[in-house]
Amino acid sequence: MKFPSPISLEELAILIGATYCGESTFPVSGINEIHMVSHGDLTFVDHPKYYTKALSSKASVVIINQEVDCPDGKALLFHDDPFAAYTALARKFMPFVASTASVSPSAIIGEGTVIQPGAFIGNHVQIGKNCIIHSNVSIYDYTVIGDNVVIHANSVLGADAYYFQRKPAGYRKLESCGRVVIHNNVEIGALCSIDKGVSGDTVIGEGTKFDNHVQVGHDTWIGSNCLIGSHTAIAGVTRIEDDVIIWAKVAINKDLVIGKGAIILATSAVDKSLAGGITYFGSPAVEARTKWKELAMLRKLPGLYYKLK
Repeated sequence: MKFPSPISLEELAILIGATYCGESTFPVSGINEIHMVSHGDLTFVDHPKYYTKALSSKASVVIINQEVDCPDGKALLFHDDPFAAYTALARKFMPFVASTASVSPSAIIGEGTVIQPGAFIGNHVQIGKNCIIHSNVSIYDYTVIGDNVVIHANSVLGADAYYFQRKPAGYRKLESCGRVVIHNNVEIGALCSIDKGVSGDTVIGEGTKFDNHVQVGHDTWIGSNCLIGSHTAIAGVTRIEDDVIIWAKVAINKDLVIGKGAIILATSAVDKSLAGGITYFGSPAVEARTKWKELAMLRKLPGLYYKLK
């Protein structure tokens, strides 16, 4: 998430009650999680296991719960609870604002777009030209939708990321301040759910088509001209490259890359990144011909057993 305009290190320190190391005027352009950061961003770290990763990342500012040497070209904010400090910034700069109408007056809706009865369009949503938004679709604040997009009934775009930190007193939620971005010529089936990014964008590329009951987790990037079958579940921070075909009831774990042109057959489960241009099957998914050979061998085992008796 980018701030409306850069904020100084000192201003941020005051907002979250932190001390700092660096120039007081050091500019900060936004906040982002470690896997999404770019130059000018602020991120946080609260466990020694990840200190090195955060301090050596592209982030310009790190909120940290231990006083350490400040890397060259960066600034640090010292806070006892970086998670809470980061969440406080998300709430301040992307607060929940209750809507007053089914279609927010702040929404921008392009020429020729049809909004069916019962749909909800949140604050600052942008919808392009010649789209069809069917009944009971919910489009949360700041979602961006291109031209010629069809979204079928009861789908939800922009729900919060499923992201919690476990503590002895219970779970704490990392507040979502990202968006969902849908490019041109996309079709989203009925009863689909696409979560917003925690602090970045969840992106669906041009020409991609979803069947019904598809779940896409936070900060996932799906490329152009992909086909996603019914009941597929894609975890957060996954990258699916162009021209991928995923058939029904596929489960894909987080932080993976599915290469361009890969095909994943129905009921497979993906637990690691997959190279492009190959057809996969199984749980865990492997090259389909290999899996079929394994299954053929398994079918022969009873016969072999009885021959050996």
